[in-house]
Amino acid sequence: MKTRSLNPKYDAAFFAALDRSAAPVSQAETLPPDCYTDAEFFEFEKEALFNHEWLCVGREEWLKQPGDYFTTSIVGEPLVITRNARREIKAMSSVCQHRAMVVAEGFGNARALLCPYHHWAYSLDGELIAAPAMDETEGFEKKDFCLPTLQVECWQGFIFVNFDHDAPPLAPRLAALDAVLAHYDLASAEGPRPEKPFHFPWNWKVMFENNNDGYHANRLHHGPLHDFVPSALATFPSDLPKDTGGYYRFNGTLHPDAAFNPTQKALFPIFPKLTDEERHRMAFANLPPTLSLVLSCDSVIYMILRADSAGTHHLDQGVLYAPGAMKDPLFEKRVEMSMSAVSDIIAQDLHVDEMVQVGLQSRYAVRGRYSWQERAQQELNAWLVPRYQTAYARLSEMATAAATSASGAQGKLAEIGVTVG
Repeated sequence: MKTRSLNPKYDAAFFAALDRSAAPVSQAETLPPDCYTDAEFFEFEKEALFNHEWLCVGREEWLKQPGDYFTTSIVGEPLVITRNARREIKAMSSVCQHRAMVVAEGFGNARALLCPYHHWAYSLDGELIAAPAMDETEGFEKKDFCLPTLQVECWQGFIFVNFDHDAPPLAPRLAALDAVLAHYDLASAEGPRPEKPFHFPWNWKVMFENNNDGYHANRLHHGPLHDFVPSALATFPSDLPKDTGGYYRFNGTLHPDAAFNPTQKALFPIFPKLTDEERHRMAFANLPPTLSLVLSCDSVIYMILRADSAGTHHLDQGVLYAPGAMKDPLFEKRVEMSMSAVSDIIAQDLHVDEMVQVGLQSRYAVRGRYSWQERAQQELNAWLVPRYQTAYARLSEMATAAATSASGAQGKLAEIGVTVG
């Protein structure tokens, strides 16, 4: 992966000051506005996060049969995810290794991936299996031109990929979330495939923060569609491990089996394993930098965030239901009823997100303070800050080594009378 030199303003003092954002919520400050708006910081963030962390790209159920594939992109990298003949899920770059044409778009089923430009063909594992009229090209070997592959891991029915082949596995760091999600049985849950992804003009962290912000719940969303999930009933875990791959919070409801629709009650079958306690609350789980979950008794909204610049990101949004829910003859009508209510809430959130991005670019934007009801924002900071600081230390060491090497090379050249610069 390519990395760039950091802007001098992002120095040791800047990264040391980020500790204030990861402090306990009663002491913490928000991240500096540049972390949400600056293109150079986003380039750094690619190396700090996206080049080495596990990134959610979709659901296993999108690849039901051998030959099924779908495409996606994140931080400017076009990817194709496949299920091969051995029913294994594979992830690879979708950039043809001939002339950089994208070899697949959308989703479908195929025996191989055929580049439409010059008909180079790749197996569902990414191996180059055909390259027409290349027999006179000197030294050409198909094995040298396979599609670059990524690590793949599946968790709770979601597919994750990692550009870093040395990255440790994800699942061991999600034990805390596994316990919270166990009774939803997300691996068996079902739902319609998301349609065309959204593209939003704000930083991915703004979206992440809003998705899990209980502080605004019955303020911005004041009214009968949301008042049964009051901000005052937000609760947060006290025992999240420091090396966790995700975090969560609960929010109590004023009555059991609450749901976002005009009836305030569940419209779909309840997840059958939920306890009475779980039916009296909603849960919010986050796996930065790509997956956010909103869990109620009868449905789970999932949001897959795919950053593409400092101020924009793509979003794949879907809903999961208990097995069998989609067979109900009234399923579509129930979805319409639910979405008519949820769409009002979503519209309020999207407007706020857009205006927050505007505000963050102001000369008057500051590092604010948090309410106790915003502890989930501090949890995100606690996940981010060590990764930012570790990446800065790593890049600084690389820059120092490169400068030392260059200095040594200039000295050698000077010894033989060659002047540089």
